[in-house]
Amino acid sequence: MRKDWVAKRHGQANVSQMHYARQGIITEEMDYVAQRESLPVDLIRDEVARGRMIIPANICHENLEPMAIGIAAKCKVNANIGASPNSSGIEEELAKLQQAVKYGADTVMDLSTGGGNLDDIRTAIIQSSPVPIGTVPIYQALESVHGNVENLTPEDFLHVIEKHAQQGVDYMTIHAGILIEHLPLVRHRITGIVSRGGGILARWMLHHHRQNPLYTHFDDIIEIFKKYDVSFSLGDSLRPGCTHDASDDAQLAELKTLGQLTRRAWEHDVQVMVEGPGHVPMDQIEFNVRKQMEECSEAPFYVLGPLVTDIAPGYDHITSAIGAAMAGWYGTAMLCYVTPKEHLGLPNAEDVRNGLIAYKIAAHAADIARHRPGARDRDDELSKARYAFDWNRQFELALDPDRAREYHDETLPADIYKSAEFCSMCGPKFCPMQTKVDADALTELEKYLAKETETVG
Repeated sequence: MRKDWVAKRHGQANVSQMHYARQGIITEEMDYVAQRESLPVDLIRDEVARGRMIIPANICHENLEPMAIGIAAKCKVNANIGASPNSSGIEEELAKLQQAVKYGADTVMDLSTGGGNLDDIRTAIIQSSPVPIGTVPIYQALESVHGNVENLTPEDFLHVIEKHAQQGVDYMTIHAGILIEHLPLVRHRITGIVSRGGGILARWMLHHHRQNPLYTHFDDIIEIFKKYDVSFSLGDSLRPGCTHDASDDAQLAELKTLGQLTRRAWEHDVQVMVEGPGHVPMDQIEFNVRKQMEECSEAPFYVLGPLVTDIAPGYDHITSAIGAAMAGWYGTAMLCYVTPKEHLGLPNAEDVRNGLIAYKIAAHAADIARHRPGARDRDDELSKARYAFDWNRQFELALDPDRAREYHDETLPADIYKSAEFCSMCGPKFCPMQTKVDADALTELEKYLAKETETVG
């Protein structure tokens, strides 16, 4: 779809959506997003120009179906996939991608660290993906020096970042906010630095006693992003890895730096979203969302989790979806899903499905709570189908139609039960939805109650 749209942009100094929006230009991507979001296209342009919304759309990702991340748009969900040295490869990652798109992922991040040629894996994912693809280029930079962090140079980082941009990556996590002066602030944490990218840079700075190269070369990264329209996803290297560490000095010091970097990228018309904390108790979630908006001038907030308790390994898609729903309600623009395998292992396709559905529920619940126009329409339609015992319509409207049908058919598989006025929970005689209240009967009841009230009065 985008081949003709982007043909005229190649070779221009700045092809970002923000650059066009600030010139008053409505791009084809903005128009497409306006239709998807049922919002005025002028609003989309103005929000992109202001920095409160991004449209991640690398000009080299021609098969992309544009979408928007921002507080004016519906709450979005990202799904992480990626091969590791111990498991998986191209075919399995493509299966995960298909599963993620099928169950409604708005974007997908390729976090591959091994399991084959990383360029081949990434290219296959981008060529197969209609949704924006994000990456963390520092992973491949580390692989390029065979895991020897100390041997990395600023040029290694920049080389990999440009390679990802040329391949069509739409947004990249750039861990530019962790500074050498922040490192002593993690001394009193239980879990230290849990960001993989943040840990790599911390080790580099501790070894060389030099400032974070992604920070010192931030302007070089901006120049790369301008050429391809890559969006920054500013990484939260010092995010809390447990509820004990939430909202501490280390996290908030980095957040202040992320705000400065956001405004620096905006000076060059480059799009930015900011990543948020991983483990946060429920009573601190609103504070974290408000603080991010304040420090980062309302750039879209991309929340990882947040997990509201640490005691449920194997069920962290649930502990985090609780926090995600609250974060979305308070104004988070995109939620990064967590699978049941979080903290335990590499997720497979079924884990992707379970994590994604949990987060689609959270995002949709947030949209309802924020009273977005039309957000509850699907709920109302499903409720009507449920009351009418229209089982097939219920399945059709469900977030996961296959699972809904599977659970219903587990005990009542015959087609005749698709029109039955009961399920196996209550049986044919005790379903409360069979209590159909006749309109005429209600009218007579109202007259009776009015008469009784008059008599008592």
